[in-house]
Amino acid sequence: MAEFSAHIIEADSVFYDGPLESLIIPTEIGQYGILAHHTDAFMAIVPGIIKYKIPGEAEYREASVSNGFIRVEKNDVMLMIEAAEHPDEIDEERVKAHEIRAKEKLLSQQSAFEYNLAEARLRRSIARMNLRERNMF
Repeated sequence: MAEFSAHIIEADSVFYDGPLESLIIPTEIGQYGILAHHTDAFMAIVPGIIKYKIPGEAEYREASVSNGFIRVEKNDVMLMIEAAEHPDEIDEERVKAHEIRAKEKLLSQQSAFEYNLAEARLRRSIARMNLRERNMF
C-alpha cells in the first residue's frame, strides 16, 4: 500500500514521526480517513480516538487525542494536538476524576467559552475511557 509522511505532534513532544499507510481522525462531522496522495486539506480535530496504520504492521494502532488541527499537503500530514495517549498509558482513576469535574463545570453557570472548554474535556475523558476499555484484553 502507498505511504505518506506523518508527524503527530503534542504540545510538548512528538507522539509519532514516520511513514503511515492510513490515518483516521475524529472531526466535528465524524471520522475522517487519510490515505497517500490525499487532497491538500486543513481541518480541526475534536477529542476522540485516532487510528493509524504503520507500514509493515498488520493491525492499526489507536490513541486518544485532544483538540487540535491537521494539515495535509503534498503527501505530508501534520497532526498538531494538545495531548495523545496510547491505551496502556491511560490512568482510569484520573480520567474518572476529570470526567466528574467536567460534568460539574457543565452544570454550573459560566461563559460560553468555559462551557465549550468543559464540554471538550468531557468528550476527551469519554474517548480515553472507551479506548482503554476496548484494549483491556
